[in-house]
Amino acid sequence: MKLPSKLKEQASRLKRELHALWLAYSDPRTPWSARLLIVCIIGYALSPIDLIPDPIPIIGHLDDLILLPLGIALAVWMIPDSVMVDCRERASQVSFDSPSQWKWIGAAFVVIVWLLIAIWMWRLIHRAV
Repeated sequence: MKLPSKLKEQASRLKRELHALWLAYSDPRTPWSARLLIVCIIGYALSPIDLIPDPIPIIGHLDDLILLPLGIALAVWMIPDSVMVDCRERASQVSFDSPSQWKWIGAAFVVIVWLLIAIWMWRLIHRAV
């Protein structure tokens, strides 16, 4: 029974790190290139659509297990250490156990991004016709 508690702990740590990245995004000391990467990482983490669909055995979950941590590591590397220390401290004070407004904000963000992509695709199709 140790495995589920270990997985819960890792999931909680991942949520805190994503929240710390979100806080770093709003920090003026964060470079613009890191901000762009943070938006991509958080969008991918919240998106219901994966590069490799999850129903494909083993490989479907590998993109989540590999791409997300690699993206987070790259973003953390791009952000100054003092910013990440401050943001991790603030993120550690947030509880992810109870429902919050962030779930709705994240869902709205994903819906807006996919709507913008759909509008762009629709314009491309109709422009070609």
